[in-house]
Amino acid sequence: MAIDLTPGRVGRAPASAWNLGYLETLYSQWRESPEALSESWRAFFEGFELSMCPRTCVAAENARDQSRVASLIYAYRAQGHRIAKVDPLDGGIESHPQLELAHFGLGEQHLDRVYDTGHLGGDSGGALPSRATLRDLLGILRDSYCRSLGVEYIHVQDTAVRRWLQAQMEPVRNRPAFERAKKLETLRLLVDAELFETFVGTRYPGQKRFSLEGAESLIPAIHAIVELAPELEAEELVIGMAHRGRLNVLANILDKSYAMIFSEFEENLIPTMIGGDGDVKYHKGFNSDHLNKHGHSLHVTLTANPSHLEAVTPVVEGRTRAKQRRRGDTERRRTVVPLIIHGDAAFAGQGLVAETLNLSQLHGYRTGGTIHLVVNNQIGFTTLPTEARSTPYCTDVAKMIEAPIFHVNGDDPEAVVFAAELALRYRQEFGRDVVVDLVCYRRHGHNEGDEPAFTQPVLYRKIKDHPPVRRRYTEQLLASGDLSAEEEASLAAEFRAQLQRAFESVKAGDSVEDARVPQPFEGVWQDLDEPYSDQPVETGVSHEDLELVARALFTVPEGFSLNPKVARQLPEKLAAVRERRAASLDWATAELLALGSLLLHGIPVRLSGQDSARGTFSQRHAVWQDMVSQLPYVPLNQIGHGQARFCVYNSMLSEAAVLGFEYGYSLDEPQMLLLWEAQFGDFANGAQVIIDQFIVSSYAKWRRASGLVMLLPHGYEGQGPEHSNAYLERYLQACAEQNLQVCNLTEPAQYFHLLRRQVGRPFRRPLVLMAPKSLLRHPRCVSGVDALCEGHFKEILDDPRGPEAARRLVLTSGKLYYELVEARARLGLDDAVAIVRIEQLYPFCDWRMLQIMMRYSRLAEVVWAQEEPQNRGAWSYLAPILRGVFDVPLRYAGRPASASPATGSLRLHKESQAALVAEALGS
Repeated sequence: MAIDLTPGRVGRAPASAWNLGYLETLYSQWRESPEALSESWRAFFEGFELSMCPRTCVAAENARDQSRVASLIYAYRAQGHRIAKVDPLDGGIESHPQLELAHFGLGEQHLDRVYDTGHLGGDSGGALPSRATLRDLLGILRDSYCRSLGVEYIHVQDTAVRRWLQAQMEPVRNRPAFERAKKLETLRLLVDAELFETFVGTRYPGQKRFSLEGAESLIPAIHAIVELAPELEAEELVIGMAHRGRLNVLANILDKSYAMIFSEFEENLIPTMIGGDGDVKYHKGFNSDHLNKHGHSLHVTLTANPSHLEAVTPVVEGRTRAKQRRRGDTERRRTVVPLIIHGDAAFAGQGLVAETLNLSQLHGYRTGGTIHLVVNNQIGFTTLPTEARSTPYCTDVAKMIEAPIFHVNGDDPEAVVFAAELALRYRQEFGRDVVVDLVCYRRHGHNEGDEPAFTQPVLYRKIKDHPPVRRRYTEQLLASGDLSAEEEASLAAEFRAQLQRAFESVKAGDSVEDARVPQPFEGVWQDLDEPYSDQPVETGVSHEDLELVARALFTVPEGFSLNPKVARQLPEKLAAVRERRAASLDWATAELLALGSLLLHGIPVRLSGQDSARGTFSQRHAVWQDMVSQLPYVPLNQIGHGQARFCVYNSMLSEAAVLGFEYGYSLDEPQMLLLWEAQFGDFANGAQVIIDQFIVSSYAKWRRASGLVMLLPHGYEGQGPEHSNAYLERYLQACAEQNLQVCNLTEPAQYFHLLRRQVGRPFRRPLVLMAPKSLLRHPRCVSGVDALCEGHFKEILDDPRGPEAARRLVLTSGKLYYELVEARARLGLDDAVAIVRIEQLYPFCDWRMLQIMMRYSRLAEVVWAQEEPQNRGAWSYLAPILRGVFDVPLRYAGRPASASPATGSLRLHKESQAALVAEALGS
């Protein structure tokens, strides 16, 4: 009989005068057979009986036992990983004090009693019994959490996520029954992985290859992901990894031909190959299309990566987000999945891991979750875990973002495949990071030239006697009848023959060019492969377009409460553009007009960095905040219908991860203006690995171009060592082969044209810009509107006064120019000294300098003037160039060499600044 217990009929409680007879019937049923009632009624009567009897009665004791069982279930979910058999070299422990029955006040006498299982099985819809004996319950818990797969997920605060994970794991006890075909496929992948390594090892002994031996289960794990991903809406997988196992992944996941790989061992490199000829074989990238068993395709990309291990981690995230944007998947972010393969020592030890994890849920950097697959060698080079981290697991850092962690025994390939598939399902379901800790070992040393027994003799005696995973799994399948001896022999023989054919082809000198090999300037990079050129590109914008942008920038929408300090500037700026006023546009206004003009013409813009929305110096105000509601308003996105989108993000307090992310983004968005802004220029020091290993050298090493712009505030205003110098000399020292553009500008119009030039040429190169600080509001650092409507960027600016009879030519760059001009006028030297600005330091524009030099035929000397100490700045780079251009003496005017970038004393700064200005002018 159904009883209506809605309020107004029987009150808010289930027990009342309206239904006492029915309650008595249910109570009698509960006394005789509790499992016949629903969980809610069982809980009600347990509480009722407990409240009606003394604490020593049977009902009270049963309730306490039930509570203890609930605690036991929770403990296995939280601590079961402590006794899981996840280490292939160590059987582990059988018990843990916190999981003993006695710890919960339970004993042997309770094993055959029946208890509620609570929400065992999570949200699996009753896949597990609601009541079971304690013995059966322990079996479920031990099978689920204490075998080859140990799980940490109780730190996840979202109950729905925990229930989902329980529903995926507990009903199948973390080990589903694989069909025979899937088992044989897993074995085939292990055969391919192992034999590839042994074949290369015997044919090329002593050569570095960073073998995967001991961790061959990585190949079935990745293969499981690429097979399942298309069934879960994924269209592309972006992989990042260091060098261990990289050749195996290239061969057996991305289908890079064995002949191509062998040719690299033979040093028969082909200049047109995507990898280029500038890096070793285990650093290069590749991409291909994988067709799964259902005929669905997945594009797989392996990102090029140097030996700096985790440096590729944020790069992969940036690439992923750019690809998601191109596919229009900016909400759910399911179509492009990032997979990062880490080493255990690097995952625990490299700060970039924590920085990138911290990016994972930030608005401007979300990628819908990353699958982190840790190849846990249990050793880093020669360093054991006790020396490498302060935490029990190498993956503990991932708990900072509540990522579930699956520790899995690498010698159990079925458990590995299950964990990899579960990780992908979790990522697609919740859009969050997840970690698979593949616990394995490294059969050889760090590389094939290393002898690990020097430092870990006991560990490597274990490894020497430990059978490979392929042998163990083969024996398991033979014993179960899933595999015959003939099938096993055929698998190995067929693959050996394939390798041998490829090897003999390479030895015979046959061509290994492959039409499937992708080229770096295809797809979105089409027609952007021209060499660097300093031929001018017209970048002026019509006045009508500038006025359209200005209306959006300087008009406050009705009802919006804008800060008065910002609002009062806007009418004057709008009038300046409308009236085409001369000398009216400051630095920030020219920047916003440049960005707006690009947006208007269909070029999207992304700007990120610490405080970039407002600008470190309160100069930009790209985002307005309503003074009442604090709701944001982005003027650049209000220009007009059909415009491109402007994205600006205040980044977290990180340089390395954020710059790596933006560089990665630039690899897959060449038709977008991408800018990263340091809060102060020298803060980029924290991203030096990204700068040196990717931005500076990626074209030479991997033929991968980038159009990323780095804005580095630079200039000596007496603010001390850390707020003066952007280390210009470091970038100039890294310049060669037109790999970078390094600029230090003096005019807003120059900045306007430079930004537009960056996306207006048939090639891309990173731009390093020494951005101004004091010039942002300097009364002389202004440009007229007409200067934006016509012309182009000029690498070198001649003296506007043009004193052709000058005996001294001062060359400089950046803000020092204005101090020199003011001092020249004050000293009456306008006709005696010419001041020329080198706006682009690299690539140096020889023809433009020669053109200017011809005006000054009476020169007696040339002076290079800089604010930076002599061992910094542009002097060391420019001196040999300028001596080759001028046939008169070249002098240096500036601060003496110094170990520190700048003085911390404002008085000393002013004194030395005045002295170098006087020296430059010869006064």
